[in-house]
Amino acid sequence: MADASPTRSAVLELKDERRALHEGYVFLDEKCLVLAGEILRELALHAKALEALQAAHDAALAALQAAVARNGLEGLQVYPAADLGAVRLHARMRALMGVPLQEAELAGQAEPASPAADRSPEAEGCREAFRALLDRAAALGAHAGNLERLSLEYRRSVRRARALQDVLLPECDRTVLELETRLEELEQEDAVSMSRSAHAGASARRPDASQP
Repeated sequence: MADASPTRSAVLELKDERRALHEGYVFLDEKCLVLAGEILRELALHAKALEALQAAHDAALAALQAAVARNGLEGLQVYPAADLGAVRLHARMRALMGVPLQEAELAGQAEPASPAADRSPEAEGCREAFRALLDRAAALGAHAGNLERLSLEYRRSVRRARALQDVLLPECDRTVLELETRLEELEQEDAVSMSRSAHAGASARRPDASQP
């Protein structure tokens, strides 16, 4: 910018560039506000998901204790496990200011891999409790990922906004001021030069009174 020629067109181009930089700063500033609001929303959802996960963990632990008490540790180890082949992670995607966000849950039923010879309600309850724990973990993981991406984009946007506000815009303002000052000086020099030329021409055309 500092090497720009002191012309009216250069000043106009720099002013247009300055206007574009300011619009970019306003956009980034508004983007930061939107992202900050979404981060607060995701933090609240993350706190609820974490609370639900803790409750599901406690329930699964209690169900495991009940199953061990009923079947014994060895009996529970040989109890038919659930077949998770039909279970899929279902994610609903959306975007905010270019940031991909998602909500996740497990879909599909986990059926026993084989029928139990001696069906145990406690073991069945333990299986369901751990399936619910997986559901809560999937939801929590989605919110944690959203927070990570939102935080990354927020920090990036803040850095760009500060660069525009603290570096590029002031530099552009200084350059415009310098060009306008230099342009005024050149115009004044041209005006003085033209005035001197006109005065010299008038003096040359004026007749000399000392000659007959």
